[in-house]
Amino acid sequence: MNWLSCYTLFKKEVLRWVKVWLQTVLAPVVTAWLYLLVFGHVLEGRVEVFDGVSYTQFLIPGLLMMTVIQNAFANTSSSMIQSKVMGSIVFVLLPPFSALEMFLAYIGAAVMRGLAVGVGVFILAVWYAHVPIDNFFIILLFAVLGSYTLGALGLIAGMWAEKFDQIAAFQSFLIVPLTFLSGVFYSINSLPEMWATLSHWNPFFYMIDGFRYGFFGQSDQPVLFSFLAMAAAALVLTIVCLVLLQRGYKLRDA
Repeated sequence: MNWLSCYTLFKKEVLRWVKVWLQTVLAPVVTAWLYLLVFGHVLEGRVEVFDGVSYTQFLIPGLLMMTVIQNAFANTSSSMIQSKVMGSIVFVLLPPFSALEMFLAYIGAAVMRGLAVGVGVFILAVWYAHVPIDNFFIILLFAVLGSYTLGALGLIAGMWAEKFDQIAAFQSFLIVPLTFLSGVFYSINSLPEMWATLSHWNPFFYMIDGFRYGFFGQSDQPVLFSFLAMAAAALVLTIVCLVLLQRGYKLRDA
């Protein structure tokens, strides 16, 4: 393991999104803020949530986690597809990077971007409404694990895709629907039994639910179960990523 080479690639990936922070950080923060203003105003008092928790308070952790994981996915997927389309991927393939070094660098940058956007959303959210914090460690754990998981998924999508519209389709038809149906805007306990059961098959639900537990000490599922579900998903995606990177899947002929 060459930590210097891993750090160099990581730094390059971080600088890639930092240099365009208006697009990569500020824009998603503003989008989440608009969601909070609209949904918080319209649905306050109309949606059943946890005891002693207002709808606006309930909504904030969901929006936070949604923004974190969507931006983690966008970071790795956009970086990989841009490198392939522009031909600059050769500058990553020529140096003696191992699959693990490449993986850690790309995922590390995705986690950093996800957390940066999450902090921005949180700063605006606490100005808008009081948000209790029951367990900061749980909040940080699920934020890191969620952005790690979606960063790995974005890396797989970026390797698989050959055009930008394929990445857009992947995000529009998989990431966004799973995110919106994960309990960001509602508690699944308020759903009919059939839809509540289907929600338990959505891995994004466990990201949102466990993250929300860190704020209120309440969740729809036991927080340990949510953590184990996320850890299992992260492990599977890590293995898939490492195998694909080791084989140079759709990279060496890009």
